[in-house]
Amino acid sequence: MIWQSPVRLWLLLGVVAVAVAYLVAQRRRSRYAVRFTNLRLLDRVAPRRPTWRRHLPAGLFLAMLALLVVGFARPTAEVRVPRERATVMVAVDVSTSMLAGDVEPDRLSAAKSAARRFADGLPDEFNVGLVAFAGSAAVLVPPGTDREALHDGIERLAEGATGVQGTAIGEAISTSLSAVKALDGKAATEPPPARIILLSDGANTSGMDPMEAAAEAVALDVPVHSISFGTPSGFVDRGGRPIQVPVDGETLRAVAEETGGGFHEAGTSAELRAVYDDIGSSVGWRTVRQDVSARFIGLGLVFAMGAAVGSMRWFSRLP
Repeated sequence: MIWQSPVRLWLLLGVVAVAVAYLVAQRRRSRYAVRFTNLRLLDRVAPRRPTWRRHLPAGLFLAMLALLVVGFARPTAEVRVPRERATVMVAVDVSTSMLAGDVEPDRLSAAKSAARRFADGLPDEFNVGLVAFAGSAAVLVPPGTDREALHDGIERLAEGATGVQGTAIGEAISTSLSAVKALDGKAATEPPPARIILLSDGANTSGMDPMEAAAEAVALDVPVHSISFGTPSGFVDRGGRPIQVPVDGETLRAVAEETGGGFHEAGTSAELRAVYDDIGSSVGWRTVRQDVSARFIGLGLVFAMGAAVGSMRWFSRLP
């Protein structure tokens, strides 16, 4: 924590002086009480002498003074705030291999559930869009703040949603970037801060070269966070014949490294949720230094009210 007016912290010496004065006064009061020689009569006059309650209002009052001094010194701290116009594009693979049951209930169903949970965990002001891709890519939901529309789009994720089989990772990135550039009227000249979250289980098999699309993302300063989802033992059933579809994340890793994003691997639904949580904690935020003096002043006022209430309740007077 950094103070904008640290010299004002010297006023804490005054708080210490008040505390010392209070302790000295209490010692003097104790000495006067001992001079009351008839202790049996003292018990009759004041049979229920306050103990810790007698010092609580004073303690709260001193804490209030200390907090107000700290607030007066104008402390600042680094806090995370949402980026203005922050945009997140979620691209999900809907190729046939995503029907593999090595992840319960299957890769695609688990991906849909995790994507929904991820979007709901983002701030309401974030723009979130959805892209489905297999052999080609298509925007199912343009980036915006309407979470209901996003939920509907996630429900529509299904094998064959793009009409072409394959795995077009490059097309998914390029399509996501086009959606970002069409966010609003000034996106073409003032691109919004954006991230692409791309989930797939295989290597690129069609469409644009992923590294060409990655270069486009670098030019627009849009990191691609990729998730390789599935296990080496995955297979799909086609006409009673099992077809092996092991996960392959090499292309996804290369794209993430090229664009400055993160590469993640997940082999279970729980791992996928954890990956999305990790990504969600970093995308769309910026760290700024803000004045936090109100926190100390507010807490100090609470302590002041506590001191006043305690004093009036137990001693019928203000501290």
